[in-house]
Amino acid sequence: MKKIKKLLVANRGEIALRVMRSAKEMGISTVAIFSEADRNALHVRFADEAVCVGGPKSSESYLRGDVILDVCRQLQVDAIHPGYGFLSENAGFARQVQEAGIIFIGPSPEAIELMGSKLAAKAAVARYNIPMVPGTEEAITDVEAAKEIATQVGFPILIKASAGGGGKGMRVVERVEDFEEQMQLAVSEATSAFGDGAVFIEKYIGSPRHIEIQVLGDTHGNIVHLFERECSIQRRHQKVVEEAPSAVLTPTLRDEMGRCAVNVAKACNYVGAGTVEFLLDENMQFYFLEMNTRLQVEHPVTEQITGLDLVKEQIQIAEGNALNFSQEQLKINGHALELRVYAEDPANNFLPDIGKLQTYKRPQGLGVRVDDGFEQGMEIPIYYDPMIAKLVTFGKDRQEAIAKMLRAIDEYEITGIATTLPFGKFVLEHEAFISGNFDTKFIERYFTPESLQVVSDTDTDEIAAVLAALLLTQARPPAVTLETATTSIASNWRKNRLK
Repeated sequence: MKKIKKLLVANRGEIALRVMRSAKEMGISTVAIFSEADRNALHVRFADEAVCVGGPKSSESYLRGDVILDVCRQLQVDAIHPGYGFLSENAGFARQVQEAGIIFIGPSPEAIELMGSKLAAKAAVARYNIPMVPGTEEAITDVEAAKEIATQVGFPILIKASAGGGGKGMRVVERVEDFEEQMQLAVSEATSAFGDGAVFIEKYIGSPRHIEIQVLGDTHGNIVHLFERECSIQRRHQKVVEEAPSAVLTPTLRDEMGRCAVNVAKACNYVGAGTVEFLLDENMQFYFLEMNTRLQVEHPVTEQITGLDLVKEQIQIAEGNALNFSQEQLKINGHALELRVYAEDPANNFLPDIGKLQTYKRPQGLGVRVDDGFEQGMEIPIYYDPMIAKLVTFGKDRQEAIAKMLRAIDEYEITGIATTLPFGKFVLEHEAFISGNFDTKFIERYFTPESLQVVSDTDTDEIAAVLAALLLTQARPPAVTLETATTSIASNWRKNRLK
């Protein structure tokens, strides 16, 4: 076992800060890297040491593994935490880190490679009898042969890139007449995005829920799961709202999915924190989707319901320590929600809205957690993912967690850019979400830009009532005219409703 004394975080923003805070509590000194665009970022100020690794583009800085390793050698760094995104699932980088005698806080390069290919992952887990969506077990290149297989599987089908994710290289085909064109488009997009045009075919499950299971594995052969996260509220195949536990899983189904997730981890000798993703259909049948070989963006909801610090667990595992708890000792406590607060305009197809945070005030109070990397007056860089923060709430049950989230959204003050805060409020107030009767088609079914109308007829009545009460309590009525009072109250009221 090797005690880590100095840790470099090969990332930026909120995840870099989040990792550094846990490291600091463990007595580990931290090194930040930053691009020219992030020179004044909070993670740079927080770290014990910070080094600029290049220009503003990711390719010039955060993806420069060679430069990052040079920094590690110069500063005598013991370990690298990759966070998520950037180099976190780059098997080549993980291998270079190990060859340099530095600890990579994550799984082995072999596990990353295996699970990075959806086809290889399916082959690896097949011997554990894990449910998988009907389809091909290997890459398809012959269009006619692929069309025949698709017909046997039954339309609609999904053509899917073996490498990568995020919805790229995916095509839903409803009719056999459209198959050839859609397959060519999928191959082209996969080649462009990942440098690998391999695609395969699966039966298209039209309205699934997206359920994922957090796993932890150590170097002593112990693997446990930390229950599920519900991640079905998505736009462009990217998650926006997550919660733990799911509102629909029974204890029996939770145990069954948990065991399958552990077996997936066993299939690649997994070490560290990882996530096994499943699709859950309307008949409550689940199917293996993929494994993410890193810490997930939404890991805080799992931390809230288990009381574990996943970053500390990652570091302790990387040092060679065994897990100090068993599966039987893990229990779900309460309920947690996470809203990803993006600099995006939900009324304009969630397009990025980059600019300056003219006002930035975080919500506070019991059961509210904000993981972010910004402060008032800072610019949202155009070069990176537009996520501003992860707003997390925790309550004794789902109803309390939702109530806290709605209060926190109202309390969160952000001006200067559009954000997903009003969309988050729309979701949490929607009957489908409240009842738990929703799936990955939530936005398609229920959301329109008009849903974010600032002041409804009911709202106007409430403003009038507040105004009347204020005017009745004025000691000197001439000091406040009806016009100025209306403008002031309505403006502030609208501002708070919009957040």
